[in-house]
Amino acid sequence: MGRAALVTLLGTVLMLTGLPPATHAGAHPAAPAVQRSDARAGDPGRSSEECNADPASCHDSNWLYQYTYSLGIHPFTSAHDVRKQLAEDFWLFPVRGACPTRIRPKDECELLGGNPVRVEAVEYDYLQIATLPGHVLGDGLHIRFAFTRSLGFHHLIVTAWQNKPTTCTRKTLCNVASRAGAWALWRVLSETLAISAYLA
Repeated sequence: MGRAALVTLLGTVLMLTGLPPATHAGAHPAAPAVQRSDARAGDPGRSSEECNADPASCHDSNWLYQYTYSLGIHPFTSAHDVRKQLAEDFWLFPVRGACPTRIRPKDECELLGGNPVRVEAVEYDYLQIATLPGHVLGDGLHIRFAFTRSLGFHHLIVTAWQNKPTTCTRKTLCNVASRAGAWALWRVLSETLAISAYLA
C-alpha cells in the first residue's frame, strides 16, 4: 500500500470515529499519566480554559490522550524551528484537506473530508487546533501538537481533550478504533517531520 493510500486510510479512520480516553500501548507518555479526578474527593475536573493553559491538568471526561513520538536527533534544530516549519508548511499535515499552507491563530478551514477546525494557537513550541460544529467528531475537541528537544533528540507530543463527552468517547468499540486510528495518523505526521526537520 502506497504512502498516500495509507494516509488517506488513516485519515478516514480518524474522521469516522471519536478519540480515545487513554494512551495507546505503542506510544510513550511525555509525563506520568494524568490521574483521573475522584468526584468523591470533590475534584470536579478542569474547565476548557484551564485545559488550554495546561492540558496535563485535565481530568475526568475532558482528558482524551497523550501520545509521544520520536523525531530523531537534530542537534542544530530547535523545537521552535520544527513547530515553525509545520505551521508555515502545513501541507506536511497528513489530513490538511482545504486548509492553507501557512496557518495562523483564528484561521478556520476544513481538514480532509470537509471537517471544519479552528487554529486556536500557534506558540513558540506548539500549535493547537479545535474542531468546529459540522466536524464528524463533533465540536469542542482540542488537539495540541507540542515539540521538545533534549540533548539533540526531538519529540512530538500530541495531546487531546474535549469540552464534553461525545457519543464515541462513551462507547468502548468506538474508542478502540479511534485510539488505533489517532495513534497511527500522528505517527505518519511524526515520520514526516523526522525527515523534514533536517530542513527546518
